[in-house]
Amino acid sequence: MHEKAATIRPFAVTHRSLLAIALPAALALITEPVVGMVDTILIGRLGDAALLGGVALGAVAFDVLFALFFFLRLGTAGLVAQAVGAADRAGAAVHLMRALIISLILGGLFLALAWPVTEIMVRIFGPEPAVEAAFRDYFGIRLWSLPLVLLNFTLAGWLYGRGDARTALLLALVINGVNAAASLYLVLGAGLGVPGVAWGTVLAQLVATLGGLWLVLRHYEGVARFLALVPADALRQVEPLKRLFSLSASLIIRSVALMAAFAYFSAQGSRAGATVLAANAILLNFFALSTFFLDGLATATEQLCGKAVGAGYRPAFRRATRLGLGWGLVIASGLSLLLFAAGSTLIDWMTTAEDVRIAAKGMLIFAALTPLSGMPAFIADGVVTGATMAREMRNGMVVASALFFAFALLLEPLWGMSGLWVALHLLFVFRALILFAMVRVREPSLFPDPGRA
Repeated sequence: MHEKAATIRPFAVTHRSLLAIALPAALALITEPVVGMVDTILIGRLGDAALLGGVALGAVAFDVLFALFFFLRLGTAGLVAQAVGAADRAGAAVHLMRALIISLILGGLFLALAWPVTEIMVRIFGPEPAVEAAFRDYFGIRLWSLPLVLLNFTLAGWLYGRGDARTALLLALVINGVNAAASLYLVLGAGLGVPGVAWGTVLAQLVATLGGLWLVLRHYEGVARFLALVPADALRQVEPLKRLFSLSASLIIRSVALMAAFAYFSAQGSRAGATVLAANAILLNFFALSTFFLDGLATATEQLCGKAVGAGYRPAFRRATRLGLGWGLVIASGLSLLLFAAGSTLIDWMTTAEDVRIAAKGMLIFAALTPLSGMPAFIADGVVTGATMAREMRNGMVVASALFFAFALLLEPLWGMSGLWVALHLLFVFRALILFAMVRVREPSLFPDPGRA
């Protein structure tokens, strides 16, 4: 059950308030892959293919690992947004402190399990001996940044929950700036090679964590006042902890279900041959690019819908949803048109293999339509996350994924890879329809009648 505001607190949801969160959030999301790219580029300058392969694999391994913990940002943002809507300053502080403690516990646990985690990753990626040595060096050092990354996820969630996307963008830029400068010095200046880029990333995350914690203490006017808002008995309350763990578990299951669908899509492409696999990799990069912009809108919708739930103000909840879908349609249409117009040129730029070019251009229409078919699902995700509808979020994704597998098994034998692309589009559509239907059912309980309340 959601913690309700004692009174209804009306507030306006405008195009400006939505875009003020969506645009900085999109830019911050775009910068996130840059850390791994900088590491790869710097090691690539050394001219050793084995070192480059080890770092590239290490960056992918961390992307997978971090995806499992992204619930810290999403969950914190939704809970803090509701506290902001309810004008509950202490509640926002308690949600933040709980998430920070969980981040430290999870980060410490993974550090304690560093050896088996590394071995599992080696088994998964199966690098050849020369590449494996570089992978172990890079992965082993970057693991020390894991608690810091989780803390930064939580701090970013707190900022997004408060609607302060500009500061979240600033912290993302700090991470990338410090990482680039430190790695450049450690690799090309100090000659540390692979360990240099790994330690540069650890340093960048540390600087961002310290900066984020300073912002928290500044907002709450010092350590003493912050701690006064989060007494130990508040942190130990069972119901809020159950709510946080339920939300976290549901977000993890949702992520795993989504990753399973994409993993199956990639695996089937691999079975179709190297040419199809390479073509799909290029086209999925087009979709990945559009997700940054759609995720920015989802983040804005999450904050405004969460604030509306906390404020007990249904009109703001509905308007945030409508504006999210409206701007989503505008942005997704623009992205699809861009991919239609420039897709062939981008494919030619990304590969010189003529067979891959032909295969990718033959399926370009499917990739170009992904922003439009995927947009409602992103907005729906923001709505249910802001409302902390943990069970619905989890069940909706599981059902949509099951439908994806059913249609993939049906359509691939009929239409080949085109059938798989159609199934992927259906995954997005089913996910949006299911989540919005669940929101409609749950909305009366999110905003109970004032007389009955």
